[in-house]
Amino acid sequence: MNPKSERTLLLLLAAIQFTTNLDFLIILPLGPQYMRLMHLTPAQFNLIVAAYAIAAGIAGVVAGFCLDRFDRKNALLGLFLGFAAGTLLCALAPSYPLLVAARALAGTFGGVTGAVILAIVGDVIPEHRRGKAMGLVMSAFSVASIFGVPLGLVLATDFSWHVPFYAIAGLCVPILLAVSRCVPALRGHLDHAREQHPWARILAVLLEPNHRMAFVFMAALTAAGFTIFPTVAPYMVQNVGLTEKQLPFIYLTGGLCTFFSMNLVGRWADRSGKLYVFTLMSLSAIIPITALTHLPRVPLLVALATSTLLMICMSGRFVPAMAMMTAAVESRYRGGFMSINSSVQQFSCGLAAWLTGSIIGQGANGQITGYPVAGVVSVALVFTCIWLARFLRPAPPELSTGAVSIA
Repeated sequence: MNPKSERTLLLLLAAIQFTTNLDFLIILPLGPQYMRLMHLTPAQFNLIVAAYAIAAGIAGVVAGFCLDRFDRKNALLGLFLGFAAGTLLCALAPSYPLLVAARALAGTFGGVTGAVILAIVGDVIPEHRRGKAMGLVMSAFSVASIFGVPLGLVLATDFSWHVPFYAIAGLCVPILLAVSRCVPALRGHLDHAREQHPWARILAVLLEPNHRMAFVFMAALTAAGFTIFPTVAPYMVQNVGLTEKQLPFIYLTGGLCTFFSMNLVGRWADRSGKLYVFTLMSLSAIIPITALTHLPRVPLLVALATSTLLMICMSGRFVPAMAMMTAAVESRYRGGFMSINSSVQQFSCGLAAWLTGSIIGQGANGQITGYPVAGVVSVALVFTCIWLARFLRPAPPELSTGAVSIA
């Protein structure tokens, strides 16, 4: 693949990541609005977050049996179309139960879409440039935070919480058309996929000790963030004293900073080593985790500085981590591996959000309680990730270069 085609591919993958990340992210700052309009408890709101993740986890397990038997492009198009339909149903949902069901449907397709994207990056981009490529694709998270979440919050505040989902579903249409026209067929992995029955391929993925260690690592990595992130917006409003109209500034500032930081971290990881950079970023995350979960009523600038530092450090861990993950598996197993890995990640998100819902509560004055305990759990998981990362091993060099055929 020539540099121009490679760049186009990565930008389209980033665009898909932008919509799926935005769809997932927009729920988090809408927490205070959902709790006010639907009279939800913190635990009920966390269930909205968990529904998407748990459904994505189940879908990823199913997809793991067949993902490597399809052209990556066709798999991406089909899954992204299903995600767009699920997001549209979120916009149309008239009640809390139907919203939870629609979130589950969107997660069924959205979670596996992310697995296909990671598999494509792992297949097409050589290992020595994969950190930079991961930084580009994953910077979609920052763009979603910078532009999408604040705009979505404004639309939800001025009109209705349904409107942001209409906008996301509409944005999916031109991206689908662009992927259909501009992305070539990606079939290089199929030569190996036909050699084994799906059950045998999944068994081969699961029996590899390095793969199992990678799955445990991913579970801890994801849970460290999702013990605290679903409650950030309600905590900022109820405990720190921000208004709902000030919440977009948290995601605007954090997203703007992480847009640059994630690309810098990707280049730094390629130059200095993925494990080294991951360890430093993880250790640095402990400070903002502790600070934010104990934050009292403070001026807006202090709240923004704390939440932005948290986003920089937590997202910075993922760039070298995902580069290490994709290097740990051979190309012929990468689709199934990434699908199972996506399931592990989503299950971990859902479980962490659900368990956090049982830790935190709401006092008589409306303030969130138990959030410092969630912070302690998050810090413990960060240390666990640092320890587990040292056991990850790359696949044999000749099988992990990412140089696969396209048609």
